[in-house]
Amino acid sequence: MRDDICTIPVSEGFEEKDGCPLCRMRAIAEKRVIDYIMGAAMMEPDVRLNTNELGFCRDHFDQMTKAGNRLSLALILDSHLQEIDKTIFAEGKLFKPSEKKVMYRAVRLEQTCFVCSKLNYGMSHMVDTIYRVYASDEDFRKLYAEQTELCLPHYTMLMQYLPENMDKPIRKQFKETSKKLAQGYLHELCGDVRHFCQMFDYHNNGEDADWGNSKDSIERAIAYLNGELTAKDRKRIK
Repeated sequence: MRDDICTIPVSEGFEEKDGCPLCRMRAIAEKRVIDYIMGAAMMEPDVRLNTNELGFCRDHFDQMTKAGNRLSLALILDSHLQEIDKTIFAEGKLFKPSEKKVMYRAVRLEQTCFVCSKLNYGMSHMVDTIYRVYASDEDFRKLYAEQTELCLPHYTMLMQYLPENMDKPIRKQFKETSKKLAQGYLHELCGDVRHFCQMFDYHNNGEDADWGNSKDSIERAIAYLNGELTAKDRKRIK
């Protein structure tokens, strides 16, 4: 696949052939957005306006806290808290019955996140790029088929937005390959989780017990169901 500014994130997600490539793409993008907002971007007026308005979800606040730059996070929080005081606690009264906008603002703030909004926008464009390159590039179709898995949410996403105008033979191939990746890994997980459960039978848990690939099957199954990399896989993201 010939790389350009649109396909580079897709190339990065598919090059490892280990785990769900879309989970990897999302994790790479997520880290870059966190690095961006915790870096010089925090001083950009338009970015600060967006972070003041949208805030951050619990998961991304946690990642920002762990990023290490506590001063950057404190500066972001300083203006965000002031914005909340100005828009929700005006005149020292919370949720005045006549001010529905105040209630809407408070409820909306619980449902928005600056990082999530950037990720959702980026992922939609990367998925469109996957469709486009798959339809036009035979090498990418081979690379796609060589992946080890697709998680359930990203398999669903790919099927839900698959373009109707894609060439029918290519569309059929894409659907069949995607299903094979998602269902094949599901069957692998079923076997590993079942093996994990069986290892707690006293007949199987001696000193020479063979756990196979089942020890981390719980974490991998949860990641498959939620569309997230495991903590072990996340450590490889640069």
